Amino acid sequence: MKKHGVFEWFRFIDFSLIAITTLLVVYGNLMVYSATRSSQGDPFFYLKKQIIFTLLGILVAVGIALLNYNWFRHYMVPLYIGNIALLLLVLLIGLTTYGATRWISIGFFNLQPSELAKIILILTLSAVLADKKGNIGKISELFTVFAYVGLPLLLIVVQPDLGTGLVLVAITLGLLFISGLKWQHALLIFGIVVLVIFLIFQFNLLKEYQMSRLMVFFNSSADPLGAGYNLLQSKVAIGSGGFLGTGLFSGTQTGLKFLPVRHADFIFSVVGEELGFLGSSFLLGLYFILITRGLAIGASAGNLYGTLVAVGISSMWLFQVLVNVGMTMGIMPITGIPLPFFSYGGSSMLINFAGVGLLLNIYARRFK
Repeated sequence: MKKHGVFEWFRFIDFSLIAITTLLVVYGNLMVYSATRSSQGDPFFYLKKQIIFTLLGILVAVGIALLNYNWFRHYMVPLYIGNIALLLLVLLIGLTTYGATRWISIGFFNLQPSELAKIILILTLSAVLADKKGNIGKISELFTVFAYVGLPLLLIVVQPDLGTGLVLVAITLGLLFISGLKWQHALLIFGIVVLVIFLIFQFNLLKEYQMSRLMVFFNSSADPLGAGYNLLQSKVAIGSGGFLGTGLFSGTQTGLKFLPVRHADFIFSVVGEELGFLGSSFLLGLYFILITRGLAIGASAGNLYGTLVAVGISSMWLFQVLVNVGMTMGIMPITGIPLPFFSYGGSSMLINFAGVGLLLNIYARRFK
């Protein structure tokens, strides 16, 4: 094996990706503390747990970056089966909170297999499409992809976790698009989506709380003390921030606990209130750089599999940022999708760091 000098190794490390991830994580941890400091008991409780998740995430990223990402391609079948087994296990022994069964207790940590399903879908579906060499010209091949994605998607939706299910759809569409999806097939997919939406409403398949969320999406003042409460408080928080915000740790919506789940799904509202348009724009700018960096790494990958994995990760982040930020402002339905590296949560943090590890891995092997 060719030996490299100390400085030559720098060519294999994407310092810009590491820097942007570090900024996002530090910014996010600061806002988690701001959102939870007024909680009863230890004001640093959530921050300390988030820092532990961050450190574990860094270990995951380093571990994955040191492997050869092509290794995952050869083990796509065990990875896919393991993913399905975990999702089935959730239905059997999962923990139920707020009417949803999404977590498996492993002692010190509640694992959310639907988060793990995102990265496994990226790794395995990319292998399927790479084997077809980016050519999915036949309709039968397209339905093969749908069948492959459909099983984990169904197991996640019945938890119910519609938000994560939509992330899987976004990842699949991103990978199909880069694999040369024909416009005729794109129209077919659009038609299927319209048909599915029609059937959902025709047979009343949504749960009551999901219907309520849709109702307040179209009219946020329809149920101000019930389903619309989160959204109205979020709008008040963002609107009161103005250009510069009320100041870090000075948000009244946050400090007086008017805003529910402010450290998780609605943390962007805390940024909007305390740091205003300027702080929110800075955060969105960080995400723009992160996602475009992921796409650039995909464009420079040494093989098609690397390109697809990088595009899948970028698609996941892009969809989550658009939906999360959109729902806090009332331009997207509330779906419970976390903001990458920012929202409080262990499983989400570990999976996002796994994505960073894969991108660093693909970048380091771009010459091969």
